[in-house]
Amino acid sequence: MANIRAGAATDVGKVRRRNEDSALVGTGVFAVADGMGGHAAGDVASRLAVAALQRLDELAARGGAGPLDVRDEIVHANADILAAAAADPTQGGMGTTAAGLCLGIVDGDECWIVFNVGDSRVYRFAGGELGQLTVDHVAPESVTMRRGVITRALGTDPGPRPDLWVRTAVPGERYLVCSDGLSLEVADEEIATVLATCADPAQAAEDLVRRAVLAGGRDNVTVVVVDYLPDPA
Repeated sequence: MANIRAGAATDVGKVRRRNEDSALVGTGVFAVADGMGGHAAGDVASRLAVAALQRLDELAARGGAGPLDVRDEIVHANADILAAAAADPTQGGMGTTAAGLCLGIVDGDECWIVFNVGDSRVYRFAGGELGQLTVDHVAPESVTMRRGVITRALGTDPGPRPDLWVRTAVPGERYLVCSDGLSLEVADEEIATVLATCADPAQAAEDLVRRAVLAGGRDNVTVVVVDYLPDPA
């Protein structure tokens, strides 16, 4: 495996009373979950999603994760959220997005398995260019609004179909995983500038969160920055 460095930051923002985002910085899995439901325990849903992805991280750490494993844990996360809501009526209706990266092996090659449910995002930054890898799951009529109406989320029955992409892991690339609290406040050009100028992933994550809060902070904001580096000599 190549050398991986990662860092994360989060903030409740200027409007929300509590932070319903959760993040995972693991050995081979890096993810953000943005809880929904407000009084209906969106923070609980996001934590349950991250807990399921932690199980995936244990598999990834052994070098055995593949696309089907990622899909299965997302299915398990959805089931865990539904079970928790059924056990506690005050949590009925809770849900969460989930987006991130899982390092795995596909056809003998080390790859990134990119996954997404909802409107949290994964970006790739390489060669000075920032590209969004995931597709937001929002209703077409809402894309011109500041906030879209999410069409896929964990915590639904039947469960959502996660988007999965497999990318060859390339040393020197940088990935960004974020909740929409970043993408709704900070333009892609500004995000790219931070990723280009801040070498430390933890500091880059903190800077991006700070900028989102200063720009308005109308939602919780969570950022994970992942560097895939060449093997040390």
